[in-house]
Amino acid sequence: MEKFETVTGIAAPMPLVNIDTDMIIPKIFLKTIKRSGLGVNLFDEMRYDRQGNEIPDFVLNKPQYREASILVAGDNFGCGSSREHAPWALADFGIKVIISTSFADIFYNNSFKNGMLPIVLPQEQVDALMKDAEKGANARMTVDLENQIITSSDGEEFPFEVDAFKKHCLLNGLDDIGLTMEKESSITTFEGAAAQARPWV
Repeated sequence: MEKFETVTGIAAPMPLVNIDTDMIIPKIFLKTIKRSGLGVNLFDEMRYDRQGNEIPDFVLNKPQYREASILVAGDNFGCGSSREHAPWALADFGIKVIISTSFADIFYNNSFKNGMLPIVLPQEQVDALMKDAEKGANARMTVDLENQIITSSDGEEFPFEVDAFKKHCLLNGLDDIGLTMEKESSITTFEGAAAQARPWV
């Protein structure tokens, strides 16, 4: 997993509330176990019509938001089923930060494990950032994880809280496998001692 430090980029406004994981990535696309390739189907039923043509009014189809790396969303983002394909699809599209007033617990934790930073802020601050995002591609936000600050395109700063352990994992690019590999020498020592003590195993 790549290290997460500072993201400066276009923020896409998505004020819908209760965006569930089936809206993020419909169940028809859950057959794969690969993390890559799902970005094209992100928000599939909102992005495309039944003939597969882009719906121009959908925010990520608008020219100014096609390269968005930050999503400013409505309340209760990522609710519904616990599919890990949802953060996979967002990350594959290029989304690195999601800002909302609340997230579903499983989606929230899965986001960190897939290199994305979900940020919870009070409604009035999300509203301010939503308004900033509506300015389009010229309004670029900066999210500084180390110092836990979002800076709007106008220079306004919004501090945010994040769990210290989750922050450590993102800053160092550690997913569950990476965390385990940090203990590789201890694991090797233990396995060597266990093999000597129980050679029949």
